[in-house]
Amino acid sequence: MRLRNIPGAREEMLVNPYVIQEPETHRGHWRELFGSDRPLHIEIGMGKGQFLTTLAAQNPEISYLGIEKYASVLLRAVEKQEALALPNLRFLRFDAEDLENIFAEGEVDRIYLNFSDPWPKDRHAKRRLTSTRFLERYSHVLAPTGYVAFKTDNRGLFDFSVEQAQEAGWQLSEVTYDLHHSPYAEGNIMTEYEERFSAQGNPICRFAARMPEQTGN
Repeated sequence: MRLRNIPGAREEMLVNPYVIQEPETHRGHWRELFGSDRPLHIEIGMGKGQFLTTLAAQNPEISYLGIEKYASVLLRAVEKQEALALPNLRFLRFDAEDLENIFAEGEVDRIYLNFSDPWPKDRHAKRRLTSTRFLERYSHVLAPTGYVAFKTDNRGLFDFSVEQAQEAGWQLSEVTYDLHHSPYAEGNIMTEYEERFSAQGNPICRFAARMPEQTGN
């Protein structure tokens, strides 16, 4: 589902103080940007920002970066942040394919992927944010104790993601095919899509994935 184009959104993202410009210049120095040595968590494809703004408000001891490549979508998240003015939350209008250009080795402590584009055609499988291609990118920026948390209502995408993680040798935990009726439901923060899909009766799938080097830790 795509948000309609909002006139002026791109221009606003270029001047808004909550949107980081030239993120490559902060590579290896993101903690300095937030003025602390707090853990750094990122959400890739953050949509309208409900999930990340809620997390940032609940966890002031953690720094959060939301990554979204569509200006018209990111604008909605920025509007939420303008009302909240959370000191530990910033945004990037950026393509996740270039992740290693903006984060140094081991700089990110957690990656959230929520209701990512399923790219349903087989020829587009490498574009899925849970493909082995992207898992390789994550392995370069995640800290040794970090992990990827993934949620979706798309069972086909979830099965694909489990297979890709296993193929890449990642360690899976907290795997559930019905999050809201599982032991992992406590503390779950819903996205806008999650609220909509749950109301329609769609079960939500979730897992946490850690890099191969962490197996047995």
